[in-house]
Amino acid sequence: MATQIPTRLLFIDGEWREPVLKKRISIINPASEEIIGSIPAATAEDVELAVEAARRALARNKGRDWASASGAVRAKYLRAIAAKITERKSELAKLEAIDCGKPLDEAAWDVDDVAGCFEYYADLAEGLDAQQKASISLPMEQFKSHVLKEPIGVVGLITPWNYPLLMATWKVAPALAAGCAAILKPSELASVTCLELAAVCREVGLPPGVLNIVTGLGHEAGAPLASHPHVDKIAFTGSTITGSKIMTAAAQLVKPVSLELGGKSPIVVFDDVDIDKAAEWTAFGVFWTNGQICSATSRLIIHENIAAEFLDRLVKWIKNIKISDPLEEGCRLGPVVSGGQYEKILKFISTAKSEGATVLSGGARPEHLKKGFFIEPTIITDVTTSMQIWREEVFGPVLCVKTFSSEDEALELANDTQYGLGAAVISKDLERCERVSKALQAGIVWINCSQPCFCQAPWGGNKRSGFGRELGKWGLDNYLSVKQVTQYASDEPWGWYKSPSKL
Repeated sequence: MATQIPTRLLFIDGEWREPVLKKRISIINPASEEIIGSIPAATAEDVELAVEAARRALARNKGRDWASASGAVRAKYLRAIAAKITERKSELAKLEAIDCGKPLDEAAWDVDDVAGCFEYYADLAEGLDAQQKASISLPMEQFKSHVLKEPIGVVGLITPWNYPLLMATWKVAPALAAGCAAILKPSELASVTCLELAAVCREVGLPPGVLNIVTGLGHEAGAPLASHPHVDKIAFTGSTITGSKIMTAAAQLVKPVSLELGGKSPIVVFDDVDIDKAAEWTAFGVFWTNGQICSATSRLIIHENIAAEFLDRLVKWIKNIKISDPLEEGCRLGPVVSGGQYEKILKFISTAKSEGATVLSGGARPEHLKKGFFIEPTIITDVTTSMQIWREEVFGPVLCVKTFSSEDEALELANDTQYGLGAAVISKDLERCERVSKALQAGIVWINCSQPCFCQAPWGGNKRSGFGRELGKWGLDNYLSVKQVTQYASDEPWGWYKSPSKL
């Protein structure tokens, strides 16, 4: 029997609310293709209510309830949320797995990271108090100047389906730590755990309207949020195409945005590596989270001296990956999130073959799984740099491969992309790793690994992978406005103009 998800409403002004148009969206378990419940489908009318609630939350008690409260006050709520998330870890991990297809062990890891992220930003919220009125050294002694860090206001947070609760937390935790009020719009393909976050916020008594959660389709709920005149900033993680639309909408109001978009990240493997270690990191870098990671190192650039041996070993590694229902013990590759994604990925593989590439391994549905959106981990060779598989983000368990003979050639191949989110280099020569790290055009570089992520370190890209940085203190800065306050501190008249004659 299919596991059912909790039935939830929209979360607006601290209360559960039916969508104005009373529409809902079916939730399909990607492992079984069964309908397991539904989520509310918000529209512009619901977004309007959420924005009004957020603005009231900032104004309540002249801001003292939230925006002007001390960081220590906000930190108490963030720590309470973290504790409840930890308490509900096994339940949340299971909901995540059946909603988006993520292996249960990965989902449990994500929930730990969610709690850790709320704890981390609780610490930074407290630290904000000490940073207020930081003095600025001036060249004129008659003046004193200091800086205030203030919440940017009401923020719209639009998040993806590959890490549903964690990606939401990357935005929600720093936004709340900064003193903003937020409207979260998660992906309609995986909103279940975000609605559970609403239940947690209600349980810990988060002030009404500080966090509002509206689920629904992008064009019905995300678009009105992005273009709303009373939303002061948009933070978005998702596709480059949607990011461009959000930028366009925000530009009409000169509204700030931060964007974490697509990627086609390289992993450069030199010929001095331990082949098994390098093969495992290569597999992890592209097949972790079922290949659905914006930073996935999905372009393997391998030294020609070891290419044949390395690929032979890599195939053995991926044949050993357990592909199953995400809830099965030891699952390491689950289904992709939806039927639409499944068809899109198979089309990428088919196009690669028609352009002359070779499917070295995988490329189809696993034989033992007759239902669900499962795709074998796939390796594609004989790739040219003009092929779609080399240039475009697949967002699935697909690795394409090219060889190189020199460091310069490897870098040219690695940087030959419109994206610039992540990159990895694997070599025993650490001087070379440092050199290559500096030359790689990416916001994140991994040495002798791929994909580790910590909430203390900045995350984000350049080129068409977006701009702005999440996580660390940079993530908090996304939601703060800096105000300069300068005082004339002398008893002497300014004396620029001639004083009027005294009678």
